[in-house]
Order: sequence, then structure tokens, then C-alpha cells
Amino acid sequence: MNNLSITKKSRTYIPQDLEMKWEALEPLFEELKMRELNSAAELNNWLRDRSELEAALEEDFAWRYIRMTCDTTDEKLLQDFQYFATAIEPKIAPLSNDLNKKFIECHFLEELDQSEYFVYIRGIRKALELFKVENVPIFTQIQLEQQQYQSITGSMSVIIDEKEYTLEQASVFLKDQDRSVREKVWKIIAARRLEDKEKLDNLFNSLLKLRHQVAKNAGFENFRDYMFQALGRFDYTPHDCYKFHAAIEREIVPLLFEQAEKRRQALGLEDLKPWDMDVDLSGKTALKPFSNGGELIDKTITCFNELHPYIGERLEIMKANGLFDVESRKGKAPGGYNYPLAETGAPFIFMNSANTFRDLTTMVHEGGHAVHTFISADLKLNDFKHVPSEVAELASMSMELISMDKWDAFFDNEEDLKRAKRDQLIDVLKTLPWVAVVDQFQHWIYTNPEHSAAEREVAWKQTFEPFGNNFSDWTSLEDSLGNLWQKQLHIFEIPFYYIEYGIAQLGAIAVWKNYKENPDKGLTMYLDALKLGYTKPINEIYETAGIKFDFSADYVKELVTLVKTELTKLD
Repeated sequence: MNNLSITKKSRTYIPQDLEMKWEALEPLFEELKMRELNSAAELNNWLRDRSELEAALEEDFAWRYIRMTCDTTDEKLLQDFQYFATAIEPKIAPLSNDLNKKFIECHFLEELDQSEYFVYIRGIRKALELFKVENVPIFTQIQLEQQQYQSITGSMSVIIDEKEYTLEQASVFLKDQDRSVREKVWKIIAARRLEDKEKLDNLFNSLLKLRHQVAKNAGFENFRDYMFQALGRFDYTPHDCYKFHAAIEREIVPLLFEQAEKRRQALGLEDLKPWDMDVDLSGKTALKPFSNGGELIDKTITCFNELHPYIGERLEIMKANGLFDVESRKGKAPGGYNYPLAETGAPFIFMNSANTFRDLTTMVHEGGHAVHTFISADLKLNDFKHVPSEVAELASMSMELISMDKWDAFFDNEEDLKRAKRDQLIDVLKTLPWVAVVDQFQHWIYTNPEHSAAEREVAWKQTFEPFGNNFSDWTSLEDSLGNLWQKQLHIFEIPFYYIEYGIAQLGAIAVWKNYKENPDKGLTMYLDALKLGYTKPINEIYETAGIKFDFSADYVKELVTLVKTELTKLD
């Protein structure tokens, strides 16, 4: 068996036993700030030392976040997270800005390999442009308040037939063939969410105010315009996003209405309700590709090994080192993520499995992120691994589609395998309108910062309606419809991180097309793109993957036609 142990990168600058207390960290930042740089070689060493310090800090913060989300009820874990957010991060921010200035003003900057450092230098210049010392305490407050979303939603549970379930576990009932069961459970879940509606509205009102102040302090009219700069969106504008929304509405929404009508007829219903959208049309029980979290991990490893031994072994390494927490339980934060561990060179995968088909796709999605973490781990600087989300999500969403070729690891029955692939392709299409809604809604939120909670709900409904309202009838369910945006963690915790899912979804379809035409070549180009980290602009990374960085109406139409053709083959 291969060696599955993880060896952390050896430290050459910071102490091996560095304690993450400000008293121990400050001298290191001061030394970097005061160090004389008399040659390009010394500048390179300085960059390496700074990178080593930043990687250690990132990994320490990562573990604090991971442990807190694994158990939102543990006060000690919350305090550990808050200590970093309040006692370390705010003190690092101005010193990091000083180090950025030192780097940009260094006489030997031009002697660095400009092709290797172009993206890095561009990012440092933008960070200097956006930094405002008065925003440092505001960012701390935002960090602490965002965490409340996890606490509020992580504590949500419901009682069904005298048994307690997390919302993720309860959602399994929405696949039941008995419509009365689906309706009952859907309404129980919706009622539970509405219990915390006001609490989450108040939390978001506070976050909105803080974010708007950040933008004003940095000289921007609104937080939307600030975030486009802060996220490094050098390659597209808000106007491009609106055009993408329009293309999705024109090309994809009608197709999904057709699918919904087929669903209505197959189920023999007068109207489709929200509780009718997940039940299998074959009349069979819901797909069950695995029975528990351990089996999910093992079957994903088998699937990934079939794709490529390198890919499978990455997950084997994670399993051997306890880098998974996959099963849903009360007190655990919602959602899923792959969190890179900067020094270790491996990630941690967190998710809330309830033993459904959707959990399979979540796992292979996060597995794509995990492969990306591993394959770019040895890049020279820690910053080279900070990929923009248009690239990060290309890695994960492509893996969802590529891995379908090996899903027999999950399904013994050929008919179940076809059902799974069909569900996945429909999900690919359904992703795009939801991305457009969430993104467009955030444009409205932050360009209308004085709005009330009631106005926000109206805006949500007005935004959602042209994109199909998830293609079901919400008559008499208007309160739940207006509350639906509160389910989206990104709106609370990672503002404006959403259009990237749409851009990357198109890229993933193109990667999948390459893979289908030539599996070895398609997979090699995909992995070659991931190896780049963020050492090249986004369009060059996409080109390395053998695809275009494009989200024009024509490209949307071309790729959706491919998905539609593949769906027809599965009928």
C-alpha cells in the first residue's frame, strides 16, 4: 500500500513551535517589515519567508473555523475562533499592508520573473488600493456577525413522527412517493425556517449596514462596486453579469419549464408544488447510492481511482488522516465546503450527508476542490494557491460531470445509473437560473442599501419570478417563497460569491465535452489547469483546460444544447 501519511512542509523561517498569540507573531511581522532587501535574491527569500508565516496563520485559522462548524454548540470552539478574529486578524491587517507597500516599492521588483509574478503583483497593487485602516475593525465585526448565521441555522431541527431530524435529514422525505408525506414534511421544514425569519432579517440588516460602510470608507458608491474590485474581477463587469442573467432566462428557463410540465404530467397533478420537485418520476424509491458517511467516502475513493490513480489517492490520504466530517447532525453548521490547510498541503471536507443522491454530487464536487488543493500545494508562494472562485468552482463542477463516467462505483443497477446521470444533468441546468437569481438579488441589495426587510422580500420575489420560481406553484405559500433567500449561506457569509458557479458551470460542461471526446486528453488538460493555481490570469487557466472563459449568450446556448442532447440519450 502507498504511504498515506502527510508530511507538513518544513519551516525555515518561523519557529517550529510558534504559538499563535500576538506576542509571538508581532516580532515576525516587524522583522519582515524592517528587513533590508539588497538584491532580487533577497527579495525572493523575503517573499518565501512571508509566505511561510501566512501559510501557518491560514492553517491555524482554518482549524478554528472547521472545529467551530463541526460543533456550533461548543462555546470553547466559538471563543477560539473569535480570539483569532478579534485579537490576531485586526493586528495583522495594517502590517500586511505595510509589507505590501515594501514589496511594491522594492527596487528589485522588476528583476522578478514578470510572467510568474504578474497575477501576484496585480493583486498586491489592488489590495493596496483598497486598504483603509478604518475598515479593519469593521471587518472584525463582520466576521463575528457572519458566524451567527451558522449558529442560528445549525440549531434548526424538526420533529417528524415523534423523531428529531436536522433539516438536511428531514429533506429526504421530500423524495417519498406518497405526496401527503412530502407535503407534510415540506410544510414542517418551511415553518421551522420561518420561526427564525426575523432573527435572520435583523442579522442581515446589520451585515448590510457594515458592508456598505466598508465600501464608503474605500471610496465606492456601494458595496457591489467595492466587491467587484476586492474579488479581483479584472475580466468582467456588473453589466456582463446582467447579460449572463438575461441569457440564462432566455435559453434555460424555457427548457426547465418544459421539464416541469413533463414532471406535472408524469405525476398526474393539476399543479406542481414545491414538495413535488424532488420525487423520482419513475415511481421508484429515491436513489440511495450509499448507506452511511463511511461508505460515501469509500465509494468516492473507488470512483476517483477509476478516473485516475492520483485523484483517488488524494481522498485515500484524507481518509487516512481524518480529514472528513460528512454526516448531518444537530448542532453542526449547514452546508458543505473543502477547506485547504495551507501548511499541510491537504484539505478538510465538511458536509451534511443524509444518505441521498445529492450527497454523492456534493462529495464529488468537494472532491474536485480537494484535488485542486493537493495538486497546487507545492507552488512557490502561498498566495499562488489562492485561486479565484471562477477557477475553484471549475475544478469542482467539472469533477461532478467527469466522475459520472465512473458512477458504477455507486450503482450496481444500470437503470439506477441512468436515473442518476439524468438527475445530475437536470441539476446542471437548474443551477444556472438559481445562480442568476442569487446574483441579481445581491446586485439589488447592495445598490439599494437603505431598503427595509419588507422591500427586500418584494425584491426577492420580483427577481425570482422571471427565472421560474423553481418551476412550481407557490400559491398560498408566499411567506415561504419570500423567505427562500435566507437558505443561501453565501448571501450572509460570502457576499457576491455566486455568479462564479454559473461561469464555472459553463466551463465544466466544456471540460466534460473534452473528456467525452478523449478521456485521457480531457482529464490531462483539466489537471494541468489545476496545477497552475493562480499563477496565470483566469482566461489562460481556462485555455490550459482546453476551454474558453466565456459566458456570452451564444456560449450558453451552445453548451446547453449539448446537455439537452445528452439528456435525450438517457430517456
